[in-house]
Formats: sequence, C-alpha cells, structure tokens
Amino acid sequence: MSKIKLISSDNEEFVVDQLIAERSMLIKNMLEDVGEINVPIPLPNVSSNVLRKVLEWCEHHKNDLYSGTEEESDIRLKKSTDIDEWDRKFMAVDQEMLFEIVLASNYLDIKPLLDTGCKTVANMIRGKSPEDIRKTFNIPNDFTPEEEEQIRKENEWAEDR
Repeated sequence: MSKIKLISSDNEEFVVDQLIAERSMLIKNMLEDVGEINVPIPLPNVSSNVLRKVLEWCEHHKNDLYSGTEEESDIRLKKSTDIDEWDRKFMAVDQEMLFEIVLASNYLDIKPLLDTGCKTVANMIRGKSPEDIRKTFNIPNDFTPEEEEQIRKENEWAEDR
C-alpha cells in the first residue's frame, strides 16, 4: 500500500498509509480524481493536534466496513446513541478538542467519526435542562424571562411527562 503525505494547517507533515487516509471520503475522492500523487495534500482546516487524533481513529477503524453510502448504513445503529468502548474513550477529550474532531471529520468527510462525535455531544446533552446545557457548553442565556416562558409554552409538546 502506498503512502500519502498530508499537511496540517500548521504545516506539520503526516505520512500515512493510503488505506488509512482513504477513510476520509474527501481524500479518497481526490485520489480517485487525480490518480497517484507525489505531492503532499494540504488540509488547511485541520490543525496537527486534531489531525493526529483523526488519524488515530482512522488507524483503529481501518478495517471497518464502510462504503460511505447512506443506503448501506444500519438505521438502528444510526439512530442509537450507543458508542463502543474504544470510541467512547477516544472521545473522552476536552470540549474544544471534541468540537475540533467533529469539525475535522465533517470537513474530511469521515461520516462514522462525525456520527461518533455527534453522538458524544448528544449524550452530553441527554436529560439535561436548558440551564444545565448552557453551563456545560458555556452558552450565555440571552432570553428575557418572558421570552423563556413563551418558548416553554410553544414547546410543551416536547417535554417528558
């Protein structure tokens, strides 16, 4: 298997197996379009520390079957917020890194990693009140008490009873 050079936004070079790099549909499609390339692939939206984490995930999941097509995904698994143990430990990072991984997986088009990141965030929110969610994510409350009451009334149907 040939090696691919990737350049992070902060100009760090990563040399990886093509199989691992092709977990990214962006890179896979790029390689299919241009054929074998001998120049590094710049990834201007991904810093080296995030790319290192993403490549760690890709290495661990290099043998997973994933075609990248929606039709072939397991709907039950897609809707589940269950995350396997390795991925749960992998995602046990600070919030900034978690969100950077989500952004990078979206940019690089690594859907299974994006799904795992989003499930992690969903699990962080599950069962929390709006106030708790604001605390967790440092979101200021810019609603007046009247606006909050109006929103609660409009969304009563969504409340657990």
